[in-house]
Amino acid sequence: MSRTKQLLIGGLIIMTMGVPNATTANENDLKLTIVNPQNLYDPSPNGYSTAVIVPANARVAYISGQGGQDGTGALSPDFAVQVKQAYANLRTALDALRARPDQVAKLTVFVVDHDMSNLEVLTRNVKEMFGEALPAQTLIPVPKLAIDPMLFEVEAVVVLD
Repeated sequence: MSRTKQLLIGGLIIMTMGVPNATTANENDLKLTIVNPQNLYDPSPNGYSTAVIVPANARVAYISGQGGQDGTGALSPDFAVQVKQAYANLRTALDALRARPDQVAKLTVFVVDHDMSNLEVLTRNVKEMFGEALPAQTLIPVPKLAIDPMLFEVEAVVVLD
């Protein structure tokens, strides 16, 4: 379970999120600080945070864009299926790094021919994976991705312990 602290400093809501672990020598080493200024629109209902501060001296990993290909490389023509699979692929990459979703500081998502109807699918999937530890995120509409049937891709910046 994660523990959340909120501080109100000069119009900023700062949330420090960490995973308590009695066996961890210094649990503060991994905490990401989520910043959502009160005078800006609250992005958390849409599945992201305005900013995330990475701890000093943290090791950072960059996960390449994960598309919606399954283990055989097949792509569904359905946008929602591709998004779900892309987040499953991101989770597999995190597992390979021995990292958890609450260690992701930043996501960049690319959506082919984006329109507002995609937002519900995107928000649902990011909230399922990240819960309250919503990373900073940028959505970039694109005309196409590396492979013609790809409709979605997500890349991540991860803080390692």
